[in-house]
Amino acid sequence: MGNCYPKFEKNIPNTTKTKKNVIIKEEEPKSSQGQIVTPRLKEFTYAELRSATKNFRPATILGEGGFGQVFKGWVDGVTYVPTKPGFGIPVAVKKSDSDSFQGLKEWQAEVEFLGKFSHPNVVKLLGYCWEDKAFLLVYEYMQRGSLENHLFKKGTEPLSWETRIKIATGAAKGLAFMHTTENKVIYRDFKTSNILLDGDFNAKLSDFGLAKLGPINGESHVSTMIVGTYGYAAPEYMITGHLYVKSDVYGFGVVMLEMITGLRVLDPNRPTSQINLVDWARPFLTDIKKLRRIMDPRLEQDYPSKGAIMAGELIIDCLDLNPNQRPSMEQVVLSLDEINSIKMKPRRLKGTPKRLMNPHQKQYRREKQCPSPIYIKNT
Repeated sequence: MGNCYPKFEKNIPNTTKTKKNVIIKEEEPKSSQGQIVTPRLKEFTYAELRSATKNFRPATILGEGGFGQVFKGWVDGVTYVPTKPGFGIPVAVKKSDSDSFQGLKEWQAEVEFLGKFSHPNVVKLLGYCWEDKAFLLVYEYMQRGSLENHLFKKGTEPLSWETRIKIATGAAKGLAFMHTTENKVIYRDFKTSNILLDGDFNAKLSDFGLAKLGPINGESHVSTMIVGTYGYAAPEYMITGHLYVKSDVYGFGVVMLEMITGLRVLDPNRPTSQINLVDWARPFLTDIKKLRRIMDPRLEQDYPSKGAIMAGELIIDCLDLNPNQRPSMEQVVLSLDEINSIKMKPRRLKGTPKRLMNPHQKQYRREKQCPSPIYIKNT
């Protein structure tokens, strides 16, 4: 079996022949914090990745997606040669299903986009493998996993207000970079499971399998088959198939709403009127008294009221049904920086009156009083 690289290199202008595995700067995009690079990636063999993950042992699984699994492996920090666990550097190895055509398409998209872009808030692609029907990707390892786990997984340490804003800002900067490259890139699948966190809770965007080049020649949108995750996808895209750069901004608004409430965007276990978080929460977002009722109880009201209201207003703007009225991601970053600068002492209330507590808060209070978490069904 042998390696073969898909036909991406010929599409990259000004590619310079260099030694294997060296990344060369190609041009500077508009964003000063990122760069476009030529796709010089490590070509792994299947045997190397099998060795790095101990034969893809189940104990090394980091997560699973629609078209494969992600394993933890170990390689030398310089040569990327497989090493024993605990030696060298950890990496994340995504192994796509060999019989999945969609998995192959997403693999190709990730090599094309992540192979070209370098930014502090975009996960780094180290290399790839394509041998016969085996196609894999190797990324930098993100110690703290996904934002989804920190928000929704039982038993995790609650994220502070400051950490949530830090994560939101990092993710926003990643999107802003993608939107301001010469050929704008629409991420198309912005959600909590695709935001990964390093040891210092710096956010990085991952999984560019559904990413798509944005409109050109003055067009406002691109027309494409509808894919993505229901609840996060912008309504204009779901209805018409028209994909705008600012369709990503809608997804950001959804994630930001999940971050301040601690609730999933869709949850059939909630009361009927609350199943869709966006529809239910809209009326609460611009009034601090109402907003406190839906804020994540794990924050324990340890946040500045002004900052919370500003976050609510930003979410409303991002969720505007008219994509032209949504802010750009660069504007979102500026708003988040302003929110982060608010250091006033948060208002602490000894207790929220029971009549003002929503079922989400009631459940949290009861769980704190129980020796182990239980699910309290709302009546």
